[in-house]
Amino acid sequence: MDAIFIPQLTKAPERTEEIQVKEFLPGLETLTQVRGRVRVQHHGNYLEVSGQAETIITCTCNRCLQQYNQRLAVNTKEIIWLDEDANQAQDLPLEREVAMEDLLETISSNGYFYPSEWLYEQMCLEMPQRQLCDFNCPGILSSDDQSPEKPVDNRWAGLEALKKQLPG
Repeated sequence: MDAIFIPQLTKAPERTEEIQVKEFLPGLETLTQVRGRVRVQHHGNYLEVSGQAETIITCTCNRCLQQYNQRLAVNTKEIIWLDEDANQAQDLPLEREVAMEDLLETISSNGYFYPSEWLYEQMCLEMPQRQLCDFNCPGILSSDDQSPEKPVDNRWAGLEALKKQLPG
């Protein structure tokens, strides 16, 4: 996806650009291409960005450590404020208190908007924090055919020897 030059967006029909997405996003590991659309509309002092997209990702279950595939879908809208000074370097302290009204997304009104980066961020926000292959996943199952005398992994042999020295 090409970057959108924000001043050029004001000359587009209805001050809007719609991008059809059918590609792999850099940095996002997916099994299928991300498919959908991103719509950017210029409203004078802000951009209204909306997007619908989906793909399939491979997750690792937090309980049993098996891999499984999951559909990842985004259907979101965001307001991004335009500010002349947004991308200028500021000498700010490393730690400072930030008011709630300062927690806004801003970009320069004379700069570029990168739809692929925006869509990547939205996809990352939709990734499940708790990855379970099944709601009733039992976790890692111990195999009953292992004898208690022989450790599952030879790296545990030292611990198994110490365990035998302890009283019963």
